[in-house]
Amino acid sequence: MSEVHIGTQGWNYDDWVGAFYPRGSRASELLNLYTRMFDTVEIDSSFYAIPSEASIKSWLNRAPDGFTYSLKLPQKITHEQRLQDCEEVLVQFCERIRSLSDKLAMVLIQLPPDLSARSWSAFEKFIGLLPADIRFAVEFRDPSWTIEPVIDRVVKLLSKHEVAIALVEGQWIQRGAWFQLLDRPTSPLAYVRWMGPRNLTEFSHVQINRDRELKEWADAFDFLRQRVETVYGYFSNYFQGHSPASANQFKQMIGQPVIEPESLITQPSLF
Repeated sequence: MSEVHIGTQGWNYDDWVGAFYPRGSRASELLNLYTRMFDTVEIDSSFYAIPSEASIKSWLNRAPDGFTYSLKLPQKITHEQRLQDCEEVLVQFCERIRSLSDKLAMVLIQLPPDLSARSWSAFEKFIGLLPADIRFAVEFRDPSWTIEPVIDRVVKLLSKHEVAIALVEGQWIQRGAWFQLLDRPTSPLAYVRWMGPRNLTEFSHVQINRDRELKEWADAFDFLRQRVETVYGYFSNYFQGHSPASANQFKQMIGQPVIEPESLITQPSLF
């Protein structure tokens, strides 16, 4: 049975202070607090720019043993260059994040919603550029990637390079399309994301009931864990309104221990 690491998409939200983090927590303390409750996090800022050396050093130094980061590939590669003529940026990004060493979980290649399977040639060439020492996952948003015979070509190509297909609960592609791929993993590692419509404006508490969806995902995990070595999963605030609660709810559903936020008030500080 594989390892499962569940976390959230980001950790630095003002609305979490008082609701998840102890009231009065400073911004500089939030990552340290987060790492006491979850063992992985997805970083969104790398989508907008290659992380600075200072950021990498800070993330590395503040992560306890066993804690990992997943990073988004820069949008310059995926959305601006659309996977073409981007080798230089890819090399720069990979060289920078290698400093995370064993604190690096995976890199998410989030494709634009309007990048369809008609861009197969660019996609195939780009996948061939990915270094083998870093684990990647691809998030498809255009449904054309999931229909036959395209999905067969996708599975074959990504299996060759051991690149995962990101399994996503979101608005772009229905979860059923991903569930059909559970017995066709393309990598020893799996990557799961829980998204939601971006119509929420504050994130201090759960506002949407997703029990049915989470139960389906919990059942899917029973199947997935028998076919891969490690699963990383990340919740968005938009999924239910408060991603730490969503992550903890799901951890309970799959039988993992949960560290409640209240414990941070009584435990001795680590910083």
